[in-house]
Amino acid sequence: MLYVIQERKGAGILTGIFGCGKTLLTRALLAQLNKNIYQIALINNPYLKAVELLRSIARMLGAEGLPEKLTEMSSDFFLQTIGDILLNNAKDGKETLIIIDEAHVISDSEVLEELRLLLNFQSETRFLLTLILIGQPELLERIHKNKQLEQRIAIGYNLGPLSNKETQNYIEHRLKVAGAQRKIFTESATSSIYQNSGGIPRRINQICDMALLTASSQGLDKIDDTLIRQAIAGLGL
Repeated sequence: MLYVIQERKGAGILTGIFGCGKTLLTRALLAQLNKNIYQIALINNPYLKAVELLRSIARMLGAEGLPEKLTEMSSDFFLQTIGDILLNNAKDGKETLIIIDEAHVISDSEVLEELRLLLNFQSETRFLLTLILIGQPELLERIHKNKQLEQRIAIGYNLGPLSNKETQNYIEHRLKVAGAQRKIFTESATSSIYQNSGGIPRRINQICDMALLTASSQGLDKIDDTLIRQAIAGLGL
């Protein structure tokens, strides 16, 4: 995603199942961008009509005095407003970034078409904005139906689940960051966590948190696969 943004490639897409870390990666991405250079519109809920989504983007990019009533809204008006902002940013040496999170909830083809039209804002040498679409894997199917938008996607990446070894490394890293000075989970425990979480970080976190709570309540300083089974039962998984 950084490559797409810094090299002004137009559009990129990040997909992955729920709980795999898309939101965390987005936060990490935003933390690395210079706020004095990048003006960012982050849309967390794109389940809107096309004109409403354009209005949200324009508002987050700093536009004022926008229509409030749906009957007064016009896609052409908002596109012109956004276009003016993009040109002014380019003149001021600023970059414009639009991130659409949860983009898999977009079911209206008109919405995707309006997003494609945003990528028509270009100078002779580059795109005037970067569009990042983030969502679950079904987003790819929706993008595939809009060939012109699909052709604008410079890079796409799908976040898969962690492997058994990656799950072990992930748990050890999180514990180290939290201040652990020794190994708390046995290898059998981490294997059990992997098998029951499918390698999805959010589920790994839930199981480990319950296991730590259970171990603490029992006065244990080591977590094995038996304790993991108790934690999983406590979670109802």
